[in-house]
Amino acid sequence: MKKLALALTAIVSAGVSIAPAQQIQAAGATFPAPIYQKWFDEYHKAHADVAVNYQSIGSGAGIQQLTAGTVDFGASDMPMTDEQISKLKVHPLHFPTVLGADVPTYNIPGLTQELKFSGETLAGIFLGTIKKWNDPMIMKDNPGAKLPAEDVVVVHRSDGSGTSFIWTDFLSKVSPEWKSKVGASTSVSWPVGLGGKGNEGVSGTVKQTPYSIGYVELVYAIKNNMPSAAVKNQAGVYVKASLETVSSAAAGAAKEMPADFRVSITNPQGKNAYPISSFTWMLIPSQIPDAGKAKAIKAFLQWMVTDGQKMTGDLAYAPLPKEVVAKETKQIAMIK
Repeated sequence: MKKLALALTAIVSAGVSIAPAQQIQAAGATFPAPIYQKWFDEYHKAHADVAVNYQSIGSGAGIQQLTAGTVDFGASDMPMTDEQISKLKVHPLHFPTVLGADVPTYNIPGLTQELKFSGETLAGIFLGTIKKWNDPMIMKDNPGAKLPAEDVVVVHRSDGSGTSFIWTDFLSKVSPEWKSKVGASTSVSWPVGLGGKGNEGVSGTVKQTPYSIGYVELVYAIKNNMPSAAVKNQAGVYVKASLETVSSAAAGAAKEMPADFRVSITNPQGKNAYPISSFTWMLIPSQIPDAGKAKAIKAFLQWMVTDGQKMTGDLAYAPLPKEVVAKETKQIAMIK
């Protein structure tokens, strides 16, 4: 017994640590990164034998790493295209995780009134055809606002980004000019503006740049105490992003969710629907050679769609609709 105690003391003194049985590597979207980090931390507290290392590097980079096989799963705010899926050795399963929202955030010194934007106005700003803050189109959205005759400084993502896909997908639906000149993708050729890496980079640049406007996931605007504008929806109502209005945007899609979960919910119908809302997805290989990892990932997914959903509201994400959870629970069994 004395020898065992001495041996244990020697191990502790040497600084030797026992690694978790399952180290899972993942990478991708910055849009859901705050809730993912919370989930992975909380899950590890309850299951010390499983640790997920998540790199918040953008949807495009996450898909690249999944394709290269350098991570166990990826994460994206844009469903993978058929072409992207064809490049993978193992078919990926899309698992919606939460609902979030892109919000226009701005920095206009001295302005106290919260702004509103139609989709056409936002398209004009990001196309560079609306150049001044007191442009008639911005004034039309914001009657009575004391807007300065200052140049609008546009800030966009510099990296391949699902947040950008959500933003450009919405603009493509509301502006024929945007659709024809720029289109919707994780990476586009921006007509104007400064680039920031990640939601963190865009929110930081907007906060430091007077008379700027950018787009970030709602939680980043809240975390940085930045204003977020209301956006005109398909029903003609200016709506601010919230748990309720994001959930309203998903209501229709939840009932008609395609079997592979690849769906866009930007610019939906509904008076209370926030128009720049989206699901975000974990991209899980349907076949995982390491049986231990497969078991751990499946157990985490089951926890995510149940206990994990109870944590979403604290970080300004909306939980998954019940119909989607029911379908996802069945899909977990497809992972072999």
